[in-house]
Amino acid sequence: MTLLGLRPRKIDLTVSDYLHTPENPSARHVRAKGEPRFPDGPQADPAGSHFERRIRSFQPRRSRVTAGQADALQRLWPKWGLDIDGQRVIDLGELFGNGNPVVLEIGFGMGEATARMAAADPDTNILAVDVHTPGQGNLLNLAERDGLSNIRVGNGDAIILLREMLTPDSLDGLRVYFPDPWPKKRHHKRRLIQPEFLTLAATRLRPGAIVHCATDWEPYAERMLEVLTAHPDFENTQPNGGFAPRPAFRPLTRFEGQGLDKGHVVNDLLFRRVQHEDQQESRHGSRLEDQPPTGA
Repeated sequence: MTLLGLRPRKIDLTVSDYLHTPENPSARHVRAKGEPRFPDGPQADPAGSHFERRIRSFQPRRSRVTAGQADALQRLWPKWGLDIDGQRVIDLGELFGNGNPVVLEIGFGMGEATARMAAADPDTNILAVDVHTPGQGNLLNLAERDGLSNIRVGNGDAIILLREMLTPDSLDGLRVYFPDPWPKKRHHKRRLIQPEFLTLAATRLRPGAIVHCATDWEPYAERMLEVLTAHPDFENTQPNGGFAPRPAFRPLTRFEGQGLDKGHVVNDLLFRRVQHEDQQESRHGSRLEDQPPTGA
């Protein structure tokens, strides 16, 4: 029997979040079980059970969020964050507040390279998608620190974003840098760069848009090259049909540097979205059949 017969509230001591308040900016907050990790930040599973479960190309990682990252998630998510719930079609011009071209980046790690590319090209908007909460907070911090108003941070499954929330020809580029290579053969089905993914991406990329992939896992690089080369909606920008030199606009990241130190070979692929005459009429003014109407 507890004191006064009251049962103590169950506390989840496995995760401690640091939430700053004006009264006590360094206060440590321990979440009760079931309490949202960041009440004003990204949702834990924005798409929920609205869509079928499928083989995913990503594995959510649970790691410690620093005080600065937590603060950024609380303050900046309502302004620069996007939960990928699949329940609406988004207007990218409205999301960014301008009509500049938009590049989708899938998987940005801690966001250092994304922030540097955004700073170097302020007239291009970057919609950066990941499920790693510390990275989301870090990128928001970098965007605020450097005044990068051309970054929006998406939380959730990029497949749902492409299929359910974006309109045809709405993207001017796609970046996939150092995706999980899923090296074991039985896991190859989880790799992102597959024919089905490219077919979906092609419907959202305008003609001439560039798909830029980079990886330090050579077997995956070879597979990427094979899949992209075989896809009818894309053409290699390299006259010899091989890998591309690392373009100057892609920063050398800390992760990449560590791989190079270990002797890894980094390969870049740059492919252009092409449009065939028979696609012209069917693409414009329509959405995929499996995409819900606006406001669904």
